[in-house]
Amino acid sequence: MIRMTLAACLLSVVSAGSAQAACNSPYKQGVDWSGCFKERLMLGNRGLVESNLSKAYLSGTSFSKSDMSGSNFSEAELMRVSFNSSILVKANFERAYGSKISFKKADLRKVNMHKAELQRSNFTDANLHLANMLKGDFFRSQFINTNLTGANMQRTNLSRTTFKGSILKGTMLKEAYMYKARLEGVDLSETVGLTQDQIARTCGDDKTKLPAGLTRPEKWACD
Repeated sequence: MIRMTLAACLLSVVSAGSAQAACNSPYKQGVDWSGCFKERLMLGNRGLVESNLSKAYLSGTSFSKSDMSGSNFSEAELMRVSFNSSILVKANFERAYGSKISFKKADLRKVNMHKAELQRSNFTDANLHLANMLKGDFFRSQFINTNLTGANMQRTNLSRTTFKGSILKGTMLKEAYMYKARLEGVDLSETVGLTQDQIARTCGDDKTKLPAGLTRPEKWACD
């Protein structure tokens, strides 16, 4: 029994040492920093293709102008992280969480944000073509001049978001929660799954274009 206990302790020490060694790995393509604390770092202008940052603590870190295509951020904490002008094609943000993340001008084509909780984030001028945002939480986020063509936002929290100037061709909005979403001047005519009840809770104007069969409410939610 004593031998087993000592063996378990030794294994624990070795495992902890291995994990620490992995977290000290140099910042390079394919790095494995899963579960590591990497906060408040300036890591822009780098190549991090297919890196593993799942469950990592990254708050305050900047990855601006980096190529992180295919990288894994699942369940990572991303408070105030910057991905400005980064390439994140097919990156995985499933169940990632945080707020005030900046994705300005980021290439997020085919990104996976399933069940991600990224409130108050900024997607201005980002490309979210064919992004999977199913059941995500993007409360008070900014989608300004954002390409959301073919994005899946079904059952997503989009309350108090802004969509000024965004492209929503083929965007799936079925059962999305859109309370006071700002849709002034936005073309929704080619979106999929919108209902009259959803529209009644949003904020639009006489320039908002709705899908066939839907009508502007007599009074928008923000009037």
